Amino acid sequence: MSEEAPAGADERWAAARRVARVVLLDPDDRILLLHGFEPADPASRWWFTPGGGVEGDETREQAALREVAEETGITQVDLGPALWRRLCSFEFDGRRWDQDEWYYLARTAQTETATGGQTELERRSVAGLRWWTSAELLAARETVYPTRLGELLRTLLADGPPREPEVLTPEIA
Repeated sequence: MSEEAPAGADERWAAARRVARVVLLDPDDRILLLHGFEPADPASRWWFTPGGGVEGDETREQAALREVAEETGITQVDLGPALWRRLCSFEFDGRRWDQDEWYYLARTAQTETATGGQTELERRSVAGLRWWTSAELLAARETVYPTRLGELLRTLLADGPPREPEVLTPEIA
C-alpha cells in the first residue's frame, strides 16, 4: 500500500504524523488494549491499540515492534500484514494530533505485560492494559479507538486479514 494519503484527504494529511498501530492477538485470539486518559482530565478515558509514531528512518513495521515493546513489555511478536489505515485528528495533552495510522496484525504467546519502557507522556496518560475477547469488545460500553474495533476484530477473526489494507473512515475529534 502506498504511503500517499488516501483519496479524498486534504493537504494537511501530507504532513500528518506517520503512526504504526498493532492489533496484538494472544493464542486465544484476545486483543491487547491500553487504557488511556487525558492528562488534564483523568475522567476522560478510552481504550486503544499499542502503537505510536515512526521515528527517523524506521519503517512502519519497525515502529510497530518498537512501540509494542516500549508500551507493553512484549518482545516476542510475530508481525503480520497491514490490516487497516485510518486518518485521525484529535486534541490530546494540549495539542492537536493529525495522524496517518496503519494497523498491523501481530501474534504473541507472551501475555504478561510490563510498562517500564513507556515514555513520560505514556506514564502520565495510560492507566493500564487489558486483554479483550472479541465478545467483550463488541459488548463494551466504553470508548474504543478506532470506534469500529469490535466489528473489525470480529471480521478479522472470521475471515482472516484482508488482501489489501482497508481504509477506515477518518475520525476527527
